[in-house]
Amino acid sequence: MTDILYTEQHEWVRIEGETASAGISKYAAEQLGDVVYVELPELGRTVEAAEEVAVVESVKAASEVYAPIGGEVIEVNAALGDAPEIVNQDAEGAGWFFKLKVDNTPATENLMDAEAYRKHIEGLG
Repeated sequence: MTDILYTEQHEWVRIEGETASAGISKYAAEQLGDVVYVELPELGRTVEAAEEVAVVESVKAASEVYAPIGGEVIEVNAALGDAPEIVNQDAEGAGWFFKLKVDNTPATENLMDAEAYRKHIEGLG
């Protein structure tokens, strides 16, 4: 499973085996404007789905980032410390925030695929 799944709060997750990469969606990055700071979670922290895990600040606002699924934080994107604008440039790629170690069956029933997420954000306008 390598497709990206989304939350209603505009986080994304890409699950590959026992590792899941997560960040904010391209839509969220566009709504925030120029990202100036990202506060990342501590390594080794165990998080539950929908738990606040990071903060992203832009010239417009600061927003909490919630874990799309539960797991243990095994890696953070240190590049965002020096270059938070990566989130604006490639939110769903190089702009990932953290990686989680997950079990073989992470709870994804509350997440949306790309098509459902597209319809979700269209409904917000």
